[in-house]
Order: sequence, then C-alpha cells, then structure tokens
Amino acid sequence: MHAVTPGAVEDLTVEFAGEEYAVAPDAVFTVGREGDLTIDDNLFLHRHFLTIRNVDGLWLLSNVGSRLSATVTDSGGRVQAWLAPGARLPLVFASTSVIFSAGPTTYELTIHAAEPTFRETQPEADDDGLSTIGDVPLTHSQRVMILALAEPLLRREGTGMSELPTSAQAAERIGWTLTRFNRKLDNVCDKLDRIGVPGMRGGVRSYATNRRVRLVEHAIAARLVTRQDLPLLDEELHAGTGPED
Repeated sequence: MHAVTPGAVEDLTVEFAGEEYAVAPDAVFTVGREGDLTIDDNLFLHRHFLTIRNVDGLWLLSNVGSRLSATVTDSGGRVQAWLAPGARLPLVFASTSVIFSAGPTTYELTIHAAEPTFRETQPEADDDGLSTIGDVPLTHSQRVMILALAEPLLRREGTGMSELPTSAQAAERIGWTLTRFNRKLDNVCDKLDRIGVPGMRGGVRSYATNRRVRLVEHAIAARLVTRQDLPLLDEELHAGTGPED
C-alpha cells in the first residue's frame, strides 16, 4: 500500500443492507439502535455504538459503546483490527468492512472513501506463488466447522445482518455430533488465541456464545472462509462422519 497526498476532505459513504448513507465532513455520523444509520431494534445493540467524524481532514471510526466490539478490515482482508469500547481508528482505505455482533445477530457494513489515504497494492508472493499474509493453517474439518457457523453471513448478498446458528444447529447442518463439533471449535479458538486474535476466550457464562460469534467475525474479515467454500458443507453432510483430522 502507498500513501496518497492529503487534500480536501474526501466524500465518505456507509453501505448497509443495500442502502448508502452520505457522511457529512462537518457532522458526527452515528450508527446504532438509533442514529443516522439505524441498524436494528435489537436490544443487545447499543443505542449509539459507532461514530464517524472528520478531524483535521482525517476520518475516524470510534466505538462509543460500553460492551460491544467490532472487527474492522480492509477490503482485501490483509489488515484487521479489533475496535474495543472507547477505541478509535482512522479510515484510510478505499473500502473498509466493519463486522460486529449483538446477541445472536451479526452485522456487516462497508465504509467507502472516494479519496483514500492509502491505496492497496498487491503483496509480493512467496516462491511457491502463494501469499501468506494473515494466513492461518486450517485442517479440512476445522474449515468445515467454521463454514457451518458462518454460512448465513456468506450466503446473504452484500452487507446486512444475519442470525448465527447455535453449535447444535451447525453440527446438525454437517452431520456431526455436538461433541465432535465443540471439540473442533475448541481447537480452532485455541489456535487463534495463541496467535493473538482477541475475543477467543471469555468468562464462564459468556464464553460459549462470545467465542462463536467472535470466530465468525474474524473468519469473515480475514477471509479464512469465503462464499466459494460453501459447497464443502453439503459435501461433508453427504459424506457422513469421516476420519478425524
């Protein structure tokens, strides 16, 4: 990526569920249960959760909530940040995805900048022709497990909201026992926790739910699974319980 020389304040738009919202450079744009972008009447969602404002020519995304966090990534999935309550990030890319969960519902919106501070360039490939930026090695069954959880988000068109399945529903989707599914979920969350992905662990009461939604947020943002991987779900279901990996 390379920097673009700052100039006049660029146009910024927010896309959600097929609608686009213009962000005025002299005002604070609010996202939440109420605000300029009213996401949902979900009571798990903060009344005011995210704000976008321009400070001295730089667009800033802030988390003004007290409990929820958001995953923020560039359009290529090469840069990812976890926006915790009270934190803020500069919006420097042409397209920035924001993914967050409130209760069982996961939301995604995209922020578009007409004149981004940084423009994306293709990363150099390794000798084998493959890029390893942000790469997390997954076994086939680990990828299938993530897909079973992320399927609603991957199948919907564009940005919007999706209800995540429970572990029992996801296990049934691919013909696994709940015990096997939870074992794979433990393995993947431990793997991501070891490399520093936040939110993979939590309190005793909230751990099961929080790690599931956080795993989906990270997997979508980091492109660990994509829409093109969805046929693996039906293949796994029709194959029956195969060997462990």
